[in-house]
Amino acid sequence: MRTGPFVTALATLGYVFLLSPVVIVVAVSFSADNFLNFPPSGWSLRWYGAVMDNDGLLAAMRTSALLAACVTGLALLVGLPLAWAIARGRTPGWMLTVATAPLLLPTLVIGLGLLLALHPFGLIATWPGLVLGHLVVVLPFVVRIMTTALLTTSVQLESAAAALGATPFRVFRSVTLPLAAPGAMASAALAFLLSFDETVISLFLVGPRLTTLPVELFRYTQNRTDPLVAALSVALIIVTLVVVVAVERLVGFTRTMGRS
Repeated sequence: MRTGPFVTALATLGYVFLLSPVVIVVAVSFSADNFLNFPPSGWSLRWYGAVMDNDGLLAAMRTSALLAACVTGLALLVGLPLAWAIARGRTPGWMLTVATAPLLLPTLVIGLGLLLALHPFGLIATWPGLVLGHLVVVLPFVVRIMTTALLTTSVQLESAAAALGATPFRVFRSVTLPLAAPGAMASAALAFLLSFDETVISLFLVGPRLTTLPVELFRYTQNRTDPLVAALSVALIIVTLVVVVAVERLVGFTRTMGRS
């Protein structure tokens, strides 16, 4: 279906509007100034070097990466069987609504609720507490994507494997998992990025000795207004683009959502 010039121009304006802040951030990241200024008075790579020399930000980045990896693994471990049960009608119809209910709530409300729920158990500013907190907001996305992927896979293949004598576990491992692999890869990528970027939940659950990169950046900007934040933001944008492009090249967005 071909689009007219008006629709093309409107779409172009939309892309320009959405991407213009990114262009400004990229330009500021190469600034030679000691403070945020646009356009910069000079150009330099000094702030990229400053990121590599900032031990606090690097430690928080390692924490966020490890936390996101743990949350991604748990989200897939819990979300995939739950999505399969929902897609195959093994659970009540309202189960999908319950599993994705956190998507309806502001993260501020979820963060406050987690703080009140986890504090009596001494889980604030601990790894288990952070993992549980991030899992609450990441798991609904995994369940939603995996349910969509499994709903569009062939149930007949599972039935045929079972009819040939395969156990339910072997059917799940040898038939269901390969069919759902594109959705699982997309879910893993999205879960990792969501956990790595989560700020509000982390603000409620971190402590002075355990902090994540978004929280450390938030604290950094409270005391400084230099282009280091822009340089780090550009680096994170590049990492995100690499992940998205990798998922697209490996499985494609059409297969990712389980559509043939």
